[in-house]
Amino acid sequence: MAEKGKIIKKSVAIVVLVLLVGTIAFYLYINKDKNAVPQGFVKGNGRLEATEVDIATKLAGRLTEVLAKEGDLVDKNQIVAKIDTSTLQALLKQAEAEVKRAKQARETALSRVEGIRLKMELAVKELDRSNKLFAKGIFTQQQLDRDQTVKQTYDAEYAAAKSSIVEAENAIESAVAQTERLKTEINECLLKSPIKGLVLSRLAEPGEVLPNGGKVLTIIDPTDIYMNVYLSEKYAGVIPLGGEAKVVLDAIPDRQFLARVAYVSEKAQFTPKEVEATEERQKLVFRAKISFQEFNDPRLKPGMPGVAYIRLNPSTKWTELFK
Repeated sequence: MAEKGKIIKKSVAIVVLVLLVGTIAFYLYINKDKNAVPQGFVKGNGRLEATEVDIATKLAGRLTEVLAKEGDLVDKNQIVAKIDTSTLQALLKQAEAEVKRAKQARETALSRVEGIRLKMELAVKELDRSNKLFAKGIFTQQQLDRDQTVKQTYDAEYAAAKSSIVEAENAIESAVAQTERLKTEINECLLKSPIKGLVLSRLAEPGEVLPNGGKVLTIIDPTDIYMNVYLSEKYAGVIPLGGEAKVVLDAIPDRQFLARVAYVSEKAQFTPKEVEATEERQKLVFRAKISFQEFNDPRLKPGMPGVAYIRLNPSTKWTELFK
């Protein structure tokens, strides 16, 4: 009886062991099927990224206003922040006053030139008359020399007066250039968004004094979303530039985003440190940039992990991958 009990126990143990091995094998088989990629496709893991633009100051100054907050949608050329311009405004008034003074100096120089020109014409007539009278013996040499000296004096004064016009015009040009420079600097204190996008980060607040290049906002372009994936070197020569791809994000598993291969690196590199497995980091890979063609889903956010599937053979149907 005891012998029979031992046999039953051993049989039960064998059955349990067989079931356990079968369950493990079935689980591995299912997982293998899930991870398998049909021939004609290749996949790579990555994170969602978007082109970022930093809104920064060109001139040092105190930040007076920040007109956008994180999450706001801003238009291209929309004013998003302002820098204090009180000092620049004062300098502009001074430069504009210099322009007025230079213009007045030019008007004075023009009037002086005209006055000397009239005197010079009179001196020419006087000298001509003196020459005739001297030829007749009526005028003395002294009188003739005096009229010649007067005429030469007016010639010199006329040349100097014309030179003062040039100086006044140069002063006007310099003062106008100064006003234009200050107007440009004042305009640059109105920080504008170069793109239509979403405010990702607000990096400064009103009242802060920022240096040249001080960052105020970071804006992302929601129409330039991409994912970098790193693929084995054996695929480097067969990944088609412009080829179709689809991306499935972990957070949005119910949608396949249409994408295209925008770039494949020319040189191999070691897998980036973000890949946790040491054996994976030791492999040489090529970076492929997968650019989204669909970005109308508000759920899309930079940093989302996902998988990009690239179609290597255009004749291969996507239905073979997504069954």
